[in-house]
Amino acid sequence: MKLKHLLTSALIVASVGHAMAQQQFVNVLTGGQSGVYYPMGVALSQVYAKSIPNVRSTAQVTKASAENLNLLQGGRGELAMALGDAVSDAWKGDAEAGFKTKLDKLRGLSGTYDNYIQIVASADSGIKTLADLKGKRISVGAAKSGTELNARAIFKAAGISYTDLAKVEYLAFGESVELMKNRQLDATLQSAGLGVSSIRDLATAVKIIIIPVPADVVAKVGDAAYQSAVIPANTYTGQTTDIATAAIPNFLVTHSGVPNELAYQMTKSMYENLDTLYAAHNSAKAIKRENAIKGMPIPLHPGAERYYKEVGLIK
Repeated sequence: MKLKHLLTSALIVASVGHAMAQQQFVNVLTGGQSGVYYPMGVALSQVYAKSIPNVRSTAQVTKASAENLNLLQGGRGELAMALGDAVSDAWKGDAEAGFKTKLDKLRGLSGTYDNYIQIVASADSGIKTLADLKGKRISVGAAKSGTELNARAIFKAAGISYTDLAKVEYLAFGESVELMKNRQLDATLQSAGLGVSSIRDLATAVKIIIIPVPADVVAKVGDAAYQSAVIPANTYTGQTTDIATAAIPNFLVTHSGVPNELAYQMTKSMYENLDTLYAAHNSAKAIKRENAIKGMPIPLHPGAERYYKEVGLIK
């Protein structure tokens, strides 16, 4: 009996050990909680935990694009949201953008939705154009974040430098909004999906003006990732007209150390559960499988490539 008991115990231990060995982790790197990356990342982690066998998935709050890509290169995450221009800069190793060396382990999983440059001023600040920002107090997003890189590019194209501004704050969306409510800031630049919660919150608290980014300024950025776009009327309370701006695509990025089968399952389960993403944020409704590899600035992960071949997107 004692031998039988020992054998049973050994089998249980072995099977538990095997199950633990099979378990994989998917850490989804997002952004600040008041942006779009976070609710999207939470929805993705829920999809993965539910749909992929033996996967534990979490969503991590980060400073968004640049930090996410550096974390991926170091193997400290399996998937990240990032802006197209930041992904391109990371692949090139652009030190000015926060990438000391080429991040050669990055691999593409899918395109998602576009970020819109949303420059929002309080109505009583007197700011109506980009030129009016000179001498004003503005938050440009967390330092070296995708938003801040966008701010530098747009301001440069408009002939504005940070030294032209009275004060520059490097804050997450939610903190920027709180300072605007308290009249400690005149404006905030937020690169996010349309209807981002931080600006919706601000628009219900104070009267706002959304500052246009004209098409000629967008063209002067000189980066194909930046395209002219429109923030449709009534996206935010009090915004009664369409506003010209720039849009930049977002991508889901993984790294070469993620097993092919896991990357395949991550891609497949995302596209089979788009309704979960759509419910997480309105911006996700722009995610379409036919656009998955358009403009991808880095090589696709072989697992993702397998899925796109399977569904006929890649011949």
